[in-house]
Amino acid sequence: MLRITELKLPLNHADEAIPAAVCKRLRITPRELIRYTVARRAHDARDKMDIQLVYSIDVTAKNEATILARFRKDRHVNTTPDTGYRHVAKAPETPGARRPVVVGTGPCGLFAGLILAQMGFRPIILDRGKLVRERTKDTWGLWRRNVLNPESNVQFGEGGAGTFSDGKLWSQIKDPRHLGRKVITEFVKAGAPPEILTEAHPHIGTFRLVTMVEAMRATIESLGGEYRFEHRVDDLDIAVDADGTRRIRGLHLHTGDYLEADHVVLAVGHSARDTFHMLHDRGVFLEAKPFSIGVRIEHPQSWIDEARFGPCAGHPDLGAAAYSLSHHCTNGRTVYSFCMCPGGTVVAATSEEGRVATNGMSQYSRNERNANSGLVVGIDPARDYPGNPLAGIELQRHWESRAYVAGGSDYKAPAQRLGDFLAGRPSSALGTVIPSYRPGVHLTDLAECLPEFAVTAMREALPVFGRDIPGYDHPDAVLTGVETRTSSPVRITRGDDFQSLNTIGLFPAGEGAGYAGGILSAGVDGIKVAEAVGLSLVGATPGA
Repeated sequence: MLRITELKLPLNHADEAIPAAVCKRLRITPRELIRYTVARRAHDARDKMDIQLVYSIDVTAKNEATILARFRKDRHVNTTPDTGYRHVAKAPETPGARRPVVVGTGPCGLFAGLILAQMGFRPIILDRGKLVRERTKDTWGLWRRNVLNPESNVQFGEGGAGTFSDGKLWSQIKDPRHLGRKVITEFVKAGAPPEILTEAHPHIGTFRLVTMVEAMRATIESLGGEYRFEHRVDDLDIAVDADGTRRIRGLHLHTGDYLEADHVVLAVGHSARDTFHMLHDRGVFLEAKPFSIGVRIEHPQSWIDEARFGPCAGHPDLGAAAYSLSHHCTNGRTVYSFCMCPGGTVVAATSEEGRVATNGMSQYSRNERNANSGLVVGIDPARDYPGNPLAGIELQRHWESRAYVAGGSDYKAPAQRLGDFLAGRPSSALGTVIPSYRPGVHLTDLAECLPEFAVTAMREALPVFGRDIPGYDHPDAVLTGVETRTSSPVRITRGDDFQSLNTIGLFPAGEGAGYAGGILSAGVDGIKVAEAVGLSLVGATPGA
């Protein structure tokens, strides 16, 4: 089979235009074309007056060797890559064998558990939060009634933080083994729309993620895996050999139970701050990691659609427009858009009492009134929070606490019109843009809730972004604070065997460990770590 890439067709092309373009591209007759399938579809909107669809097409044709020889110097005609997934190990049929434990049921823990179950290792999967539907009720409790459950919220519970997001399924990670394809394929099996297999920037949306997470849990359980919800890990049992080698022996749970375990996947997510403190107290190697801080910015989605697509705005093949922005400021900081959610809402994402943190969320339809995105400023441990590896957590907490007070101390979020933010004055009234954040906003001066360097950098970047996207710096756009959970502030450093640098049997994984950023990359990391655990359990090593 052959793959053609960068095959461009007009936005409103007829269905028969694809096979005709394939034949023209390969210089073959229609009789030589046996079949074709769309492997990927994107759009090129750099010229708003001539938006094109860009395809990758898998082709079965007569005399493929001859065609390949004809295009041997053309990087856009090649053999279709093998994207099939193959398990690296199989569990031995040993009665009473100790089972691996996965801590956390976000995308990373979910795929670690799935792969281990598919290999026959019958994992035990722990989560401090609740099943996804019960967790959803608790999350709405904060959004609608200002009531926070610290153990069941946007951050904690089945599905992880990605459940209440746009459900984006693309990443810039290097993926030579096509593990991302495995992630997306399993999502489709669990009920995701098949279109995500071909879209260049696939997404799922919150409501669909809920049912998919449930379906994947059922699959894992059918393969011998076992879930235990509302089981928070409060401590590790670490044995130290005579030569100083540290080994995990078990887990102490907040229920008072003890669980023997010598292979533990730690996929706790980027907000498990108490877990990070426990790991530090137990001497597990941690280091501080860069993250970002800022706000959520909202515009009417129609503004973004028109700015990006011009007269083609609203076309069904384009959907709601997204954007990606970045500006390096004169104070040495970089301001950039983060986790852009077309046609979505800004949501309350705190997991600690007395603090406010924001995030963005969209449904699959992306048909809400506003577009929102993080508008964040990169920060660095050496410059901004030197000291111990947990200093970044305290920085996050400081600004989240300030935001809680500025919002009225009832989980409303501080917000400001963009024009007022640029002018350095508190907002007293909204304009044409209505904020979507629930349980509501309190108009104020966001400079009280952000580091001075971030405020300065954002004020410089906003007019620059307005030149790139007309209307982006409109005075009525709304800023809602604070965005602090862009990524984990720590890295639980691991070696080439995917185990902690100083604790054998502990496998740090995913966003919380500092090895992923988003649903797809977290799922891919979960697969890699599960493979390492499986190989360790059968006495092999990764890459052997």
